[in-house]
Order: sequence, then C-alpha cells, then structure tokens
Amino acid sequence: MQNFKKIVILLTLVFAFSCVSKKEIVYFQNDEIEQNLVSNSYKTVLKPDDLLQITITALDLEAAKPFNLPAVSYLTTTDRATGTPQQQSYLVDNNGEIDFPVLGKIKIGGLTRTEAIEFLRKKLDPDYIKNPTINIRIANYKVTVLGDVNKPGTYTIPNERITILEAIGLAGDLKITGKRNNVFVMREVEGKKIKYEIDLRSNKIFTSPVYYLQQNDFVYIEPNKASSQDAAYNKNRAFYISVGSIILSLLTFLTR
Repeated sequence: MQNFKKIVILLTLVFAFSCVSKKEIVYFQNDEIEQNLVSNSYKTVLKPDDLLQITITALDLEAAKPFNLPAVSYLTTTDRATGTPQQQSYLVDNNGEIDFPVLGKIKIGGLTRTEAIEFLRKKLDPDYIKNPTINIRIANYKVTVLGDVNKPGTYTIPNERITILEAIGLAGDLKITGKRNNVFVMREVEGKKIKYEIDLRSNKIFTSPVYYLQQNDFVYIEPNKASSQDAAYNKNRAFYISVGSIILSLLTFLTR
C-alpha cells in the first residue's frame, strides 16, 4: 500500500509541473516599451502575385477613359457584353510587371504604393492626361495564421494594414497550449523567404519589423511540448489504456 501511495504522489507532482504557468501565457509582461523605436508608419510594397485595382481620374474624363477599362464577359453567340461591368484588375507577374492599357508592360513590383502612384503619374502627365488622380489598391491582400490557434486560416484584409496582434485576433487568439515565446512569421523579400521569431510576452513586439504584417505573410504558432505529447498520446490512446490497465492490476496485486 505504501508503494501505491508513493506512485500516486509522484503522478500528482508530474501533473502539477506540467500545467501551464502564468509566465508562459500572459502577453506583454516582459521588457519596457522603447517609445523612441515605436513607429506608426507603414508602407505597402507591391509584390509578384498582387492583384491591383488601379483607378485613373482627371478633369478630362475622356482622356482618362482608356486607362479604366471595364472587365466584362461576352456571350459567344452574339459577341455582346453581359453582366455588370467591373473594374479591371492587373496581376503583378514574376518580373514585377503589369500590362497596363496604352502604356503596355510597366514594372512596379518592389515599389511602395506612393512610389507606384508617382511612377504612373510621370508616365501619364502630360502626354496622356493632365494632372491625373491615381489610386492603387491590392484586391487580394491577405495574411495566413496557422498552428495552435482557435481559428486557423487565410484572412483577406480590405484596408491593407494589419498588425500581428490583429491577425492573431482574427484567428481567435492562441490556444492555451500555444507557445507565446515562439511565434514565427514567414515573409518573402525580393524572392527570398525570411523567417522572423517574436515573443508575445515581450513589449519588444511593438518595435519588431513584423509588427505590421505585409501581404501574403504567414504566421505560425507552435504548440507547447505538453500539447505535442498529448497529440502523440491520442494517436496511441488504446495502447496506453491497455498498458495502464496492466500496470494498475500489477500494483493492486503487489500491494495486497
């Protein structure tokens, strides 16, 4: 009986130490916020596979019309347009180029939105349009949150500005078993995949280069060791139950 009590105490201690502590789950508990390094400025950089909506307006509507082609579908039998005309979208190819009306192939990949607008303005003014107003929007701006969160998935961001905390909020926050100190962000920069690691428990997140996410960023939350072990256990639940039953029977027999 004495051996049985010792085993129960040992198992209780193991369980207690395996529980998640407060230090592992509370956000922003470490380090001071370095206010001089915090920046609210954010620049959207145009990249391959971005689907752009570009609107050109001017006082001379006729001059701007060729640069705002509608996207329509046609009936094969009558060659007539059907449906409601929508704004044409332009896909940035692997070379960072789009095929734009009248101007043809132009390279805007790698430019910020402001730089791309200024680039187009110089192309159009004064040869085609005088004092054009140009708006560029990424129609397929999205981020993906995977791993130990409540709602993993890909999220479309209409305003093209999102922080990593907002993205985690969209994904329903981390599960209790998610590692707060091991959050990874995968980002493509000039054709190369770059991996960033951040700690949600630290206030240094506010000065991280991935605090503001960019289009097509991947956020991955790693499960903690206990969660991984539990997943492995669940796969072999029947085996462990059988082994546990045998051990319990032996202990009962030995302590009689």
